Amino acid sequence: MAKVDVYSISGIKKGTMDLPKEMSGKVNTYLLAQAIRIYEDRFHLGLAKSKTRAEVAISTRKIYRQKGTGGARHGPRSAPIFVGGGVAHGPKGIKRVLTLPKKLRKSALNTALNLKVENGYLIVVDELASLSKTKVAYALIEKIIETLKDGKKNLKFTFVLTKENKSANLALRNIKNVEVTTFMNLNAYQVYFGGVIVFDKDALLSIGKSKDKLTKAETEEKTLKIQKKALKSKANFSKTKPKRETSRKRAVKKTNRLL
Repeated sequence: MAKVDVYSISGIKKGTMDLPKEMSGKVNTYLLAQAIRIYEDRFHLGLAKSKTRAEVAISTRKIYRQKGTGGARHGPRSAPIFVGGGVAHGPKGIKRVLTLPKKLRKSALNTALNLKVENGYLIVVDELASLSKTKVAYALIEKIIETLKDGKKNLKFTFVLTKENKSANLALRNIKNVEVTTFMNLNAYQVYFGGVIVFDKDALLSIGKSKDKLTKAETEEKTLKIQKKALKSKANFSKTKPKRETSRKRAVKKTNRLL
């Protein structure tokens, strides 16, 4: 099990902790490269489109007669060989969207995180929810840079917070080279190019927490409630729904009107 360093909000090292089982797995660099390529591909809109000979605004008249001129045979000026004509095999404006299955995306994210752990660029900060001032956040980042001791001053930081931690988000968002996200929105591309990944301890502990299973009696009660609700709605619908006339009744009405 991979271990990561835990720091206090003032930047003092408190100890280490194990990464959750959900974040462990084999390091697959080929899968990570594939995931990064797909994320980079999404940055390019791919909307380039050139006009064909049928779309250019030019006369469709044959430029001169077929025979007797001594020149090559030609049709209209919209042909691709002429200046101002259409493009023969240009871009169509249709982009092929690359995708990656959910399991592979998760595996690529775990690979990126494990690589950060190996390099010592993944750390955990306890009580990040109490962070409310940019000054304190800036001091924390400086302390982390000092403890890393790699000689790099302009390091990029990616803070992974919980959804509820809004105060830390406000304190961190105006600092240069700092990106703030949640674990739900975190992807392999962000981790790989995110510099130092700083996890909120609460966000890390919430990963993989299964919801408490309901007892047999509770599940039965829940199903009974759903069934009752369905029956009630069905009864209300039958009351409001107008009765459908049969073809015989319609025929009788029609004959009565004619008489």
